[in-house]
Amino acid sequence: MTLNCDFTPKQSKAIKYLLDDTTSELLFGGGAGGGKSYLGCAWIIISCLKHKGIRCLIGRSKLDNLKKTTLNTFFEICGEWGLKSGKHYSFNASTNIIKFSNGSEVMLKDLFHYPRDANYDSLGSLELTYAFVDECNQITGKAKAILSSRLRYKLDENNLIPKLLMTCNPAKNWVYDEFYKPHKEQKLPLYRRFIQSLATDNLNISQHYQEQLSKLDEISKQRLLYGNWEYDDSEDKLINYDAILGMFSDSGIETGKKYITCDVARFGKDKTVIIYWNGMRAEQMKVMLSNTIVEASESIREMQRANNVPLSNIIVDDDGIGGGVRDILRCKGFVNNGKPINNENYQNLKTQCYYKLAEQINHSRVFLATNNSQVKQDITQELEHVRRHNIDKDGKLAILPKDKVKALIGRSPDYTDALMMRMWYELKPNHGQYFIQ
Repeated sequence: MTLNCDFTPKQSKAIKYLLDDTTSELLFGGGAGGGKSYLGCAWIIISCLKHKGIRCLIGRSKLDNLKKTTLNTFFEICGEWGLKSGKHYSFNASTNIIKFSNGSEVMLKDLFHYPRDANYDSLGSLELTYAFVDECNQITGKAKAILSSRLRYKLDENNLIPKLLMTCNPAKNWVYDEFYKPHKEQKLPLYRRFIQSLATDNLNISQHYQEQLSKLDEISKQRLLYGNWEYDDSEDKLINYDAILGMFSDSGIETGKKYITCDVARFGKDKTVIIYWNGMRAEQMKVMLSNTIVEASESIREMQRANNVPLSNIIVDDDGIGGGVRDILRCKGFVNNGKPINNENYQNLKTQCYYKLAEQINHSRVFLATNNSQVKQDITQELEHVRRHNIDKDGKLAILPKDKVKALIGRSPDYTDALMMRMWYELKPNHGQYFIQ
């Protein structure tokens, strides 16, 4: 069968990478209208027709969106190429599997991060040859990593290497960290490639579509029309994104006095986060998903003994059940809604400490030691939502309330609350002068 593949120059370049023996991960896009979905669907179709009995996946954050958008593109391409349903392929809407007449198949998959499947066990049993993730900026880095690990089906017998194609618009998350930034700095490993394709690169796109993009608000226009990855999507953000990423790299921040900070879980799915600090180096972190105040207290004591941390340098949130932990340990209690130190112009103590944390991170004065990619992503997401909020009636500085942050990210910002409390010691350096155990 001869296929009429009318690819743009950028799509043709991508196809070369998808057919070589070196590239295993390709990010394509960085703007609206660049032919992202078309490329992904075309590549999957070509692969399934070329190789008998392979198994591919087309994924997106939500299956419903995939079926309303990406799948329609898939069927349109089939029609353009003379591939007929019932003859060359069949689609089972119940199982969400497309089967080709040569035995190859395409699985449609929801890749959203559901709390009930935090470790993506639903992907763990899959064996795939190739995968295409549309709008990959909407999934987590962990989902991408696990999906990559499942690319092993019938590779050797077909003399193939695993291939993962991802498409997206500019986003400040793991995509930026793993692909765009290294590409910009010319540090991408050989197995990874990035191709930016914009509406202006797509000769098949309507001029009216480009005109509509030009009428968007400035931030959206920078992202979607110009493919600007360095856009600032929110003027109210307190912490620079690149500074957040830099926090996970040890840039020689000196050690110093030892501290422990702890945000105690209040209820439900909240986490207890305990952090050991050596100066401004967060060198150890313990996360407890379910615990009593006694268990939390004992975990802090163990960390204290192991690192010789003075009791005066331990601070625990004093709201809710955290007060019980403070009572047991007889350590410092942090009152979120307490008065700012030195009566400075902040809504409360928590706000003051978050502003100080933002200052420290933006000036590369904080190091957080963790190799857990999911923890990094969660912390990054939480810090991105440290934002200025409506100035109250007294004109005091405020940040986005916790309940609003929870609504935006779907969980409590427990990591950043534990990080934030460390700033109390920076704002009140003589804290231990009159401390009595």
